[in-house]
Amino acid sequence: METTADYLYLHRLGVNTHQEPVVYMRQDCHVAISEGFFAHTRVLVTTGDQSTVATLALVSNELLSHQQAGLSEAAWHRLGCPDEGEKATFSHAHPVDSMSYVRGKLYGQCFTDQSAMAIIKDINNGLYSDIQLSAYVTACAGDRLDLDETIAITRAMVATGQRFDWHNDVVLDKHCVGGLPGNRTTPIVVAIVAANGLLMPKTSSRAITSPAGTADTMEAMTRVALSFEQMQEVVQEQGACLAWGGSVSLSPTDDLIIRVERALDLDSEGQLVASVISKKVAAGSRQVLIDIPVGPTAKVRSQSTAQTLKRLLEKTGQALGLDVRTIITDGSQPVGRGIGPALEARDVLQVLRNDGHAPQDLLEKSLQLAGIMLEMGAKAGAGKGYELAQRTLLDGSALKKFIALCEVQGGFYEPESAPYTHCVSATRKGVISYFNNRFLAKLASLAGAPNAKTAGIELHVALGDVIDAGAPLFTLHAEAPGELAYALEFLDGHTDVIHIEEEVV
Repeated sequence: METTADYLYLHRLGVNTHQEPVVYMRQDCHVAISEGFFAHTRVLVTTGDQSTVATLALVSNELLSHQQAGLSEAAWHRLGCPDEGEKATFSHAHPVDSMSYVRGKLYGQCFTDQSAMAIIKDINNGLYSDIQLSAYVTACAGDRLDLDETIAITRAMVATGQRFDWHNDVVLDKHCVGGLPGNRTTPIVVAIVAANGLLMPKTSSRAITSPAGTADTMEAMTRVALSFEQMQEVVQEQGACLAWGGSVSLSPTDDLIIRVERALDLDSEGQLVASVISKKVAAGSRQVLIDIPVGPTAKVRSQSTAQTLKRLLEKTGQALGLDVRTIITDGSQPVGRGIGPALEARDVLQVLRNDGHAPQDLLEKSLQLAGIMLEMGAKAGAGKGYELAQRTLLDGSALKKFIALCEVQGGFYEPESAPYTHCVSATRKGVISYFNNRFLAKLASLAGAPNAKTAGIELHVALGDVIDAGAPLFTLHAEAPGELAYALEFLDGHTDVIHIEEEVV
């Protein structure tokens, strides 16, 4: 016969703990006392047919009764969205054996295929707490992963998610390693490539700390949260898609790791490569072009680092059966005028519509990348891809394909505009000599991007421009006056976002 000591009733608290499952119970409830639980204990939570491991948080007020256990949103989803008041049992989670490999790496041992698979599998199954994930991220930080370790982790990440098979030898994809505001070439490239009859099922990420990811920008114009089956249908009909990768569980472990990397502000060359390549393999890609912007305030800041990354990406891709090509581009300033979902979407549409006011840097870079991809897909001969890409844009084929993609994904709609704006002007005459990409991205985020789709920054100048005092530098866009004020407060303490040098006569 069941007793009250065996279970607690589940209560969905609606607490967002991001991706870490958390369970809450009173510190004086019978389960916590009998099991010897304390704060941050890893607890196995079990309902009738579901279980998950969660981190325990103890409460000492009336938030919960002695008969209740609260669930964070992540824990609730991990348990299969149980009914309110459903019974659950609790016990200590088994130790995570793969943590021994993480500790070994911290002391200089290398990951093997076996250890990498054990670690990634446990992370994917939710067995690592954020503290343990932090240890793994630290062990991989910088250049601590060699090529063999990077390949092993990449294979393990592919094995833990869904994978598409398009039954075609030519399946194109592109990626940018990031760190450069704007630079929203992907929608334009996909439209040009697909308009020429090539297969390009593009999955993209949402922003975590940046003002916009490709998925955020596309969401200002269409639906991007497609299921695995819906994505297959769109690609079968249109030969391409522009979807959010998180909705189809391609290399799901990667999202967990990236979240902790961003929180710790730690980068790993090997983990970045594993992230990119695993998602391309899972997406069913065969030929991949990767853009590596290099600049003093970009993610990649030196040519030597870019060359190391280039080698790792190409070699790892080769080991996983991909034809990976890289292009090192200028990352000294943002690409396009918009920074933020709707503003970047506006840039994309201006290019696709052959608008005379379209940002020329975004236009040229998109044509360059699309041209290379048309050559990779054998639609154009060597050196002829740019010309074909330009023709596809000018004759309206790319725009037609883009609109068709959006319609099939859920409908096309024009990006909206923010209700609150503030123009920031130059305080002196001179030449635009420097953009702090990181500060610009931070400023756009403080204005509300990407959660506020219309928020961000609209640039009015580029490197080398000669301007007078009082000339507009950029306009802040926000959806609430408080967010606009917050961004302006940050700007007041960071005057070197755009540097103006005295013009030499």
